[in-house]
Amino acid sequence: MSGKGESKLSVLAAIAANIAIGVIKFIAAAISGSAAMLSEGIHSIVDSGNGLLILYGMKRASKAPDREHPLGHGKELYFWCLVVAVSIFAVGGGVSLMKGIDAWMHPAEAEGGVILTYLILVISAIIEGISMMVALKQFNLARGDKKPLRFIRECKDPSYYTVVFEDSAAEAGLLFALIGFTLSLLTGNPRFDAAASILIGLLLMAVATVLLIESKALLIGEGMTREELARINALVEQDPDVDDCGDIVTLYMGPETMLLTIDAAFKPGITAQQMLAAIARIEASITAEFPQAKRIFIEAESLLRSEEQHRALVRMMQED
Repeated sequence: MSGKGESKLSVLAAIAANIAIGVIKFIAAAISGSAAMLSEGIHSIVDSGNGLLILYGMKRASKAPDREHPLGHGKELYFWCLVVAVSIFAVGGGVSLMKGIDAWMHPAEAEGGVILTYLILVISAIIEGISMMVALKQFNLARGDKKPLRFIRECKDPSYYTVVFEDSAAEAGLLFALIGFTLSLLTGNPRFDAAASILIGLLLMAVATVLLIESKALLIGEGMTREELARINALVEQDPDVDDCGDIVTLYMGPETMLLTIDAAFKPGITAQQMLAAIARIEASITAEFPQAKRIFIEAESLLRSEEQHRALVRMMQED
């Protein structure tokens, strides 16, 4: 299965889980009067809507380039992931926080349905766990040997980690709801349940903040890592007709589309035909290792300028 298909599978699993869980959480909230359970119901419905937005973004991002968008529509996914992050922050986190504060200010005893509430919490945790296992499997396949945090920083397809964050927050939220509801029953103090709702809201806001930061970076424009730039530099310089590789500029236009420009100093005295052949070889070697490089532009530079750019690239790669 392709990477795109894997990320789509995790999104579909999350949508199905959240719709099912959201309905039963609202039923439990109506019966028990639990503010934390109501917050969890809102959380699940928001997550299912967010999954649909991510699917829509993936579909829009896969559109072929056209006259108005010659580099494709890949950044559509980044935009809709940004919308998802705002939704989690404002709707999921904000509403849960307000409901919790209101329940804290106006505490009310539980209305009943204790056994049903616990049953629904357990069922919800199992369904969310299955969804999270699917998302984690696709996440781990995509990241390979990279550490999770590094993969999230470098990943150009936010659908991989967005679902993982949402499902992890959902499981943590269920734990908060369980603890808050139980403490309210044991102590007779409904503020424990209200506190759980507040914690759920703050948790969602924290998750949304991370997603906002990552989505913003992708929308502004991210390029290759230092290691990947070094490999591109090596591929260019290994061509027999190249004296030196100069400036390299990369820009991701979507998860699977990257713009790449290279300044290369070719050996003195080569013919135009030899230069064109060298450019073709370089492009082939790059796309063989980096298939996301859909647009490659190679410009012939003077050897002096190329050496200056090469030194600047080395300094950049040595900085950490």
